[in-house]
Order: sequence, then C-alpha cells, then structure tokens
Amino acid sequence: MRRAIASAVRRAWAGDGAIAAALAPLGWLYGGAMAARNAAYRRGLRRVTAPPVPTVSIGNLTVGGTGKTPVSAWFADALAARGARPGVVLRGYGDDEPLVHRTLVPSAVVVADPDRVRGSTRAVAEGAVVVVLDDAFQHRRAGRTADVVLLAAEQGWPRRCLPAGPLREPWAGLRRADLLLVTRKTADAATAAAFARRLAAAFDRPVAVVELAAGGLRAAAGRPADAPPPGSSVLAVSGIGEPAAFLGQLASSGWSVVPATYPDHHAFTEADVTELATRGAEVDAVVCTLKDAVKLAPRWPAGAPPLWYLSQVVRIDSGRAHLDGLLDRLHPFPLS
Repeated sequence: MRRAIASAVRRAWAGDGAIAAALAPLGWLYGGAMAARNAAYRRGLRRVTAPPVPTVSIGNLTVGGTGKTPVSAWFADALAARGARPGVVLRGYGDDEPLVHRTLVPSAVVVADPDRVRGSTRAVAEGAVVVVLDDAFQHRRAGRTADVVLLAAEQGWPRRCLPAGPLREPWAGLRRADLLLVTRKTADAATAAAFARRLAAAFDRPVAVVELAAGGLRAAAGRPADAPPPGSSVLAVSGIGEPAAFLGQLASSGWSVVPATYPDHHAFTEADVTELATRGAEVDAVVCTLKDAVKLAPRWPAGAPPLWYLSQVVRIDSGRAHLDGLLDRLHPFPLS
C-alpha cells in the first residue's frame, strides 16, 4: 500500500492532473507559511543559535533524490583530508543514514539528533572540530558558516510546494545559499550545465556541478567471488527517495535490471528479506544501494545469493574553485 501511495504522489507531482490541481491550494498555504517563517528569521524575530565550530549545511529545496548523503560524506571526507576531524549531524530517519555515514567516513563523529543544535554540541564534545549538517537547509535554528543547496538536474524546475509538489519551500529561498550545487546521476553533462547557468542567472549565486557516478559493485553480504559483469541480470533493491536514478545507473552500466522498489527509508521485514533472497536465486545477482545494504546485510540469509551494493563517486564537473573556497572557510589546509 505504501508503495502504491508513494508512486501515485510522484506521478501527481510530475504532471498537472486532477490530484495535483486538488492539492494546489494546500501547496500555496504551505509555501506561504515557509516564506513567512523565513522572513521571521531574516528579520531576527526567530533566534538562530551560533554554531560551536565552523559548520556547513548540506540541504535541498525538494523532497529526496538530490544526493545529500553522498555529498555530505564528500564534504566530511574532504575536511578529514585537510586534517580536521569532521562531525556529521543528521536527523537520522530510521537506522540507515548514520550507518551509511559511518561506512563512508570512518573517521567522522556521526550524531543522529532531530535537534541539530544539540547534535552539533554533542559532536564537538566527542572530538569534532568542524561540522557537516546533513539535510539542514530548512532547519534555520541551527546556525551555520555556509549553506550548500543541492538541486538534481533530473528534477528540473518543479513549481509546487508540498503536498502539491516536491518543493520544501519556495524557490526564493535559494537566495540565502552560499553555493548552489547541481547534482546529476542519469542526466548528461550538457543538461546539467544548462540547468546550472539558469540557476546562476536567476539567483545570482555561485554554482557548481557534480556527477554522482556509479562507482562499481561492492560486496555487502554473503561469499561473493567476482562482481557480476555487465549484461548480467540483477535484482535491483532500493528503498530511497528517487529509485529511478539508481535503476538508471545500473541499466546504463550494462546490467539487465529487475526492480524491487520500496518506499524511502523502508524498514525491511523478515518476510521482505526472505522474498528478496528467493527472488535473487532467479537472477545473476542482488544489488542494492548502500543505504539499503546497511539494513539488509546483517539479516541476509547464509545460503542466499551474495548481496552487492552500488557505490557512488562524487566527480566535479565544474565549479571546483567554489568548492575549494568553501572548504577553505571551514578548515584551511594546514601550513607545511
């Protein structure tokens, strides 16, 4: 049922059908409320707590699918490479996101707390000297040194706010960003570059473009030998915000994809795991996202086919100077 509802909502957001039209007044109300809230912060009517250490917020304007987790991990890893121990502070929906960050950046202090102010304080107490706030653009109470806002080239320019569309606040909110970061998974470089130019012209903000590229298959559970080669049939398991991008990456890499799609942050049941293991015997491999692997791997049956996950690599298309300048503000390279 949840899968059917999520699918219906996304179809409504993508078009101008009856559902979208019926929800439009609610979208106007939500957008107006967010605009009023932002104005209250801008005028000092609502309090912002100063960050305890240099802090960058990685957020977005839309619901899901822009790549906040891999980009947040990229920033944490880049800061660690500069000699800083990073803290990653996130809301922590379910158990998957903290586990993903601990996997991607083992040196980071990872704190899951809906109160980002309290979470940042705890991260610093545990040794962090710089903080990355994962998904905090709309969490205005937590102060930050810089705001990075992600926009997926594949999502284009949606017009409606929740619940009539995917916007978490009106487009005008981008004017408070320090950097707009266009991400692409299945979109080509030219499409992403054109989107970046449009954003720069509309909001007069620095813009960079990164590709969230498929980095290859990695073993998650079982006793794998070699990774299945392109052309193999794979059961593609995903419980993420934008499964189409994951499926597209697998297909474009040459695998024959059999989708097994679940709602975002899905809590896999024993029945789910058993079903996936059974279906996996009918294909050449079972492949999931890292976000799903951290939940599935500990429960993967011993006799089931090996479980793999598709890794993600952040590759900078353009705007490296903007990214380096922002990292310098957070933690410059130490003098040699």
